[in-house]
Amino acid sequence: MTKEKIQAFAIISTLFALLGIILIAFSVKFGTSYADSWLASRGGADTAYYHLVVKSYINNFLVSGSILLGFGLVSSAFIYYKLFNFER
Repeated sequence: MTKEKIQAFAIISTLFALLGIILIAFSVKFGTSYADSWLASRGGADTAYYHLVVKSYINNFLVSGSILLGFGLVSSAFIYYKLFNFER
């Protein structure tokens, strides 16, 4: 791998990590927004069922954000290791 390819991969992994942080930080807002959209398209629902849908959407964003953050951090660690060895 050339140094330019490694740097491009570093930018992509950093973007994955930032996207993961954004998804985790705003999971409640995104989940509630999706649940409100679901409720509007359905025309109404039981309160307990709505809360279940809200929790599931929030959990979906938390899991997705955690996966992206983990992938970004692991790949960033690998990239910095490769850059350190590339310099030698």
